[in-house]
Amino acid sequence: WILSRLNATVAEVDALYDDFQFAKLSDVLFHFAWDEVFDWYVELSKTTFMAGGEPAKVSGRVLGEVLDVTLRLLHPIVPFVTETLWTTLTGGESVVIAEWPTDSGFRDAGAEREIETLQQVITEVRRFRADQGLQPGQRVPARLTLDGTALAPHEAAIRQLLRLQPEGEAFAATATLPVAGATVALDLSGTIDVAAERKRLAKDLAAAEKEKAQANAKLGNEAFLAKAPDQVVDKIRTRLAKADEDIARIQAQLERLPEA
Repeated sequence: WILSRLNATVAEVDALYDDFQFAKLSDVLFHFAWDEVFDWYVELSKTTFMAGGEPAKVSGRVLGEVLDVTLRLLHPIVPFVTETLWTTLTGGESVVIAEWPTDSGFRDAGAEREIETLQQVITEVRRFRADQGLQPGQRVPARLTLDGTALAPHEAAIRQLLRLQPEGEAFAATATLPVAGATVALDLSGTIDVAAERKRLAKDLAAAEKEKAQANAKLGNEAFLAKAPDQVVDKIRTRLAKADEDIARIQAQLERLPEA
């Protein structure tokens, strides 16, 4: 999937250079390097590297190619750093005289969709963990139901990135998250102070409901609407929409909390 995204990025960057859109191509390269290569490909590859064998060698070669091409793409806008990194990585004489990357035409839409599903699962469970006040490195027992999905080969990576340990004999699911056809059941017993968390969420819910009531009161006041500038009314509508989102989010968090 990363090679598919790499080729698409090469094509996009070439088109932006042709149109002299340097700011936009810089943004495209930044997000590809930071979000796709380092945030996702490198992190997902760690379990493969740790397991060793032929898959680790393949992932290493792919990562090497991706870094090589990415540094060449970045060189015109970040010359000195990319020169140092590229010569260190490849052993080449200089990135200045290296060939400019070309789009090979390789695309794998299926692989890209598969990784997007994986990203969705990891993002949703990370959000839930954060909502429950779990520390990023805190390990939680979990049961993953991935049968019938394209995620089964990625179970080790999912557990590694989400800090999920295998379920033990005493496993008891206290929260179940259905995401993208998969199900992640977590045992949070003993990991959070449920009573304190419920109290905190209740306080946040009350604040969001108060914000909603205040916004509704202003939007329901005809005299206020007749005098208020459009931008002020728009801001209040935005506040109302955010309050609705906050209420829905907090209520969902409360429902997911295990019984104290």
